[in-house]
Amino acid sequence: MPAEITTLLTFFGGTGDLAKRKLYPSTYNLFKKGFLQEHFAVIGTARQELTTEEFHEMVRESIADFVEDQANAEEFISHFYYIQQDITDANGYAAMLDLNNELDAKYSLKGNRIFYMSVAPRFFGTVAKYLKSEGLITENGEYNRLMIEKPFGTSFGTAEDLQNELSEAFDDAQIFRIDHYLGKEMVQNIAAVRFGNPLFDATWNKDYIENIQVTLSEVLGVEERAGYYDTAGALRDMIQNHTMQIVGWLAMEKPASFKDVDIRAAKNAAFNSLKIYNREEVAENFVRGQYGESADGTQKKYLDEMDVPADSQNNTFVAGKLQFEMDRWEGVPFYIRSGKRLAAKSTRVDVVFKKGLNIFGGDVELANPVLTILIDPKGGIEFKINAKDVTSEFLTRVVNLNWTVSDEDKKLTPEPYERMIHDAMDGNGSNFADWNGVAIAWKFVDAIQEAWDATREQFPNYVSGSMGPEASNDLLAKDGNEWVFKG
Repeated sequence: MPAEITTLLTFFGGTGDLAKRKLYPSTYNLFKKGFLQEHFAVIGTARQELTTEEFHEMVRESIADFVEDQANAEEFISHFYYIQQDITDANGYAAMLDLNNELDAKYSLKGNRIFYMSVAPRFFGTVAKYLKSEGLITENGEYNRLMIEKPFGTSFGTAEDLQNELSEAFDDAQIFRIDHYLGKEMVQNIAAVRFGNPLFDATWNKDYIENIQVTLSEVLGVEERAGYYDTAGALRDMIQNHTMQIVGWLAMEKPASFKDVDIRAAKNAAFNSLKIYNREEVAENFVRGQYGESADGTQKKYLDEMDVPADSQNNTFVAGKLQFEMDRWEGVPFYIRSGKRLAAKSTRVDVVFKKGLNIFGGDVELANPVLTILIDPKGGIEFKINAKDVTSEFLTRVVNLNWTVSDEDKKLTPEPYERMIHDAMDGNGSNFADWNGVAIAWKFVDAIQEAWDATREQFPNYVSGSMGPEASNDLLAKDGNEWVFKG
């Protein structure tokens, strides 16, 4: 049985879709596994008027697919409480404070509190301010922590404003900025593969690696998200957060230990060396795209999607080259791309190693060894290496050493939100974005967006069902490289 975690967990936005689909099932899984036992309580809060019984029924429905023992589920649900609240009204926090103190005494929670923001980003600062001013942050507890959903700002300026608001109530070590990609099993495998194998640990540098590629491709279009997506695009929706956080694990220095403080320091050593481009460098190193119709005409172009302005310059595809001005990565390009309406759904990392010295003669061609970490939709690791062909002549061929996550492994693997909630309860910030990394990612992305806002692009420039505009391939070709994943 794991060590019990003692905590009071409050979900702001407790009747929302995320709470019902992800947060309550994740918390229940922690209960089933024994991380939560007797000394915990959960508060859901929202503007909706609900009785305790109605709230319990909502939780019961949300965890139904995960229940194996109904008595166990009812014991879990009995720890849930609901409070109707207008989070923008300071007076509404008095009742919450009373409930916090009541539950603290009832379950011996030691003043340990986690506040989870599953509300619109414009309310983050307001809630944090009132948590502080109305006395909900305990001084006698072991910890008080704030969990925040993305997006953390919409630019560096707005992110900095939010950070300043939050820091008036919470220290940075108390703020857990969620990027659920960091909770994915195969993203966490990057560290295990890189640092757990001397073969890769010793060669993870400019002497052995030719380039690193990160792909986050989607087959779906904008769907019903045009209201948000047309103001964000692939650049802000996928590059600033998910992609940059994956890159952090790939580019970081080797940490002094696997504690969160050392991990963040190692990541920041890389982030602090990221070259931020001027307008000319953006044109040289980044490509934007917007999807058109599919070749068979069954998929409409972005400009014809519902609620998309007819003259929209929004990007639905981004490809670019990152450069880290540090000794480890001198001259090594990091290529990233993300887009909608592409040929295949895939989140993956391809580490392209340099070709070996050919001692076999002129007829033998050596390929670049490639280590691939498959993140979604299937997890796995592939390592393409040179080996001998079966012909009588001495020729080589590429063979693929591969492992795929089994169905049995999938059953045992925590969902990202389960892992993130557990890590926050445990005080482990390893898989959360810190302010330095978020700030640099925004500065980097803002410079690109600024350059794009100054010019108009001829859209659409790629066919739905392709892997993006031809300029994306050209970006790598001018360096003598090509995308490993063709879709």
